[in-house]
Amino acid sequence: MKSFQTERWAVDNFDENLIKHPHVIQASLWIKQNEVVALPTETVYGLAGNAQSDHAIARIFEAKGRPSDNPLIVHISDRKQLKGLVSSIPANTEKLMNAFWPGPLTIVMPKGNNVSEKVTAGLSTVAIRMPNHAIALAVIEASGVPLAAPSANLSGKPSPTTANHVYEDLKGKIPGIVDGGSTGVGVESTVVECIDEKVTILRPGGVTFEDLEHVVGAGNVIIDPGIQNEKMAPRSPGMKYTHYAPDAPFVLVDGNPEFLQQLVDKERAAGKKIGILTTDERVDLYRADCVIPAGRRENPETVAQHLYEALRSFNEAGVDQIFGEVFPKTGVGVAIMNRLEKSAGGNIIKE
Repeated sequence: MKSFQTERWAVDNFDENLIKHPHVIQASLWIKQNEVVALPTETVYGLAGNAQSDHAIARIFEAKGRPSDNPLIVHISDRKQLKGLVSSIPANTEKLMNAFWPGPLTIVMPKGNNVSEKVTAGLSTVAIRMPNHAIALAVIEASGVPLAAPSANLSGKPSPTTANHVYEDLKGKIPGIVDGGSTGVGVESTVVECIDEKVTILRPGGVTFEDLEHVVGAGNVIIDPGIQNEKMAPRSPGMKYTHYAPDAPFVLVDGNPEFLQQLVDKERAAGKKIGILTTDERVDLYRADCVIPAGRRENPETVAQHLYEALRSFNEAGVDQIFGEVFPKTGVGVAIMNRLEKSAGGNIIKE
């Protein structure tokens, strides 16, 4: 693997004429050389490379340590870039693009000829989205090509929501990071596929089931069973392997705080250093070596925004075991629980 003196290029998301910002230009020059750089989006930081270059895509997999059978999402800055990337635009797709682009919605469509086979991991479809982040859009435009951009972390680790997170994981592996501050949504985009009139959710994310139904009508949105089946082929990026995992073993606890505390007390009595993932409302209910709130339970969007940062904080604390609360699977809570269940490798203790 190549070794780099990884640079950090600070860019203000609100700067005027971002496409001419020297750090945006610097990032685009690396991309034009078929290298990869990290950049912010409204969801998480992405590791971006030319989606039409086999060499660039190979560099993404190499830097992340990502299995090559795990497909990537292509990011565009203009719908005109769909030409060549897709062979057709299915029913309902236009409605979704009009409603949610730019934004945290990825749409799976039949692939065209103008995308690297390595992006699609042998599938006949390609996943595409238009990010709602001025810096990301500027880098895509300055590069002149659509960009494949999975999360800019080591494969399997919590996704990065700050440039510091990227630097921790990929220092020396990539030439640079466009530092645009903290991301907003915090969890990755929702991935959908449109077949006939039905919209199938392949990965829950920032756009909720209810949001989609509002656009395409009640009864026209379904959830793919592969979301809960690790043995099925990955129809969506990020759904085949254990993801988002902190360093220490992580277990979800479906029970009241008293039950969770009993589990913690037992492990601490055995000499283990224990962490608890909770919310602002419950942080004072627990006794442990490290108690970290991810946001407010009454406002799950804040939990989504801070989830990965919280999971990474346990690494810094050096705990031996982590217990985490569960959340209602409604709205963005579906995406939160999907990420937590992936983090825990499906390990859930029920009261």
